[in-house]
Amino acid sequence: MLLQNKELPIRIDLLGSRGYDLIFSPLQTLPAKMRDVGLRPGKCLIITDTNVAAHYRNALVGTLQLDGWDPFVLALPPGEKTKSASHLNAIYDAALAWNIDRKTPVLALGGGVIGDLAGYAASTLLRGLPFVQIPTSLIAQVDSAIGGKTGINHAEGKNLIGAFHQPKLVLIDTKLLFTLPRREWSSGLAEVVKHALINDESFFAWIEAEMRQIVARDPRVVPDLIYRAASIKAVVVSEDELEHGKRALLNFGHTFGHALEKTFGYGVFTHGEAVILGMKAALFMSRRFNRKLEHTRAQAMLSQLFSPQIPSSIGIPDIRMAMSTDKKKVSERNHFVLLRQIGEAYTTDDVTVSDIDAAISFALGRP
Repeated sequence: MLLQNKELPIRIDLLGSRGYDLIFSPLQTLPAKMRDVGLRPGKCLIITDTNVAAHYRNALVGTLQLDGWDPFVLALPPGEKTKSASHLNAIYDAALAWNIDRKTPVLALGGGVIGDLAGYAASTLLRGLPFVQIPTSLIAQVDSAIGGKTGINHAEGKNLIGAFHQPKLVLIDTKLLFTLPRREWSSGLAEVVKHALINDESFFAWIEAEMRQIVARDPRVVPDLIYRAASIKAVVVSEDELEHGKRALLNFGHTFGHALEKTFGYGVFTHGEAVILGMKAALFMSRRFNRKLEHTRAQAMLSQLFSPQIPSSIGIPDIRMAMSTDKKKVSERNHFVLLRQIGEAYTTDDVTVSDIDAAISFALGRP
């Protein structure tokens, strides 16, 4: 499966004649792309983390300055723990001390944590600033940078504080992915596989055929992988911006995965690693309700991605309890995304404690 038009933008159309493009272009083209969406040179606030800054800060600052921008860079610690109220306040303090105005764009240079955090800061500073996503991780380029979800974590659960704040544009430079640590690449593949499982069996089959090259980050397949996965997310967001319907299907594996993250503590596993285990659980539960599901085929793909070992001290009731604060609950009931078949998903709350415990036990590799 080769995509002939992957150099073209992917358009996200939203209600009220709103929308924006996912632009597949080198980092150096960002100033021109910003002008195209009406952003004019002046102050801009770049939020990144220290790992990403070491690779791309100077290049981004230099290209912006050449176009007349005055960038201020705030480099935060890497990792899930940065998605917190304390680091959000650090952004507020820096931005306000720098005397921003309502035309000052916020640029998120990083992965999902930076994108979520910077986007929430942009949504709340001066009641809303222009926002630009420059995703540098696989999970961000195919998922978290697309769709306007922003927020921070709370001790009670993941992403419980947040807002929808759509970016002006998302600039995707796939070459930025080649400096990712191997663990982060594998983690990001969880979201790619998720998109295929819930929406596109032919994409799933292509991933199966190219899995060795994909895991190895072969530059001959990476652009196609990113474009196809991002296209799926874009279509879903265009149809359901605020997650009232179809967009909820993107939470496949996340009800379990978020509970695992909360139980073990944010940052112990990557988000993608938790989602891999969550999808294993969701596939097992799907199979309980549909014996015709190609469960073995889907699990075989997940087995090729890194899954963390779960300490025996963590019990199944601990994980089930962590689900009680999941933000996707409706009327005190957890909603689970399950598969009818590879490429077709649905939501249900018609599950028992026995179903949940059996699925968790399977994902953790316990009898």
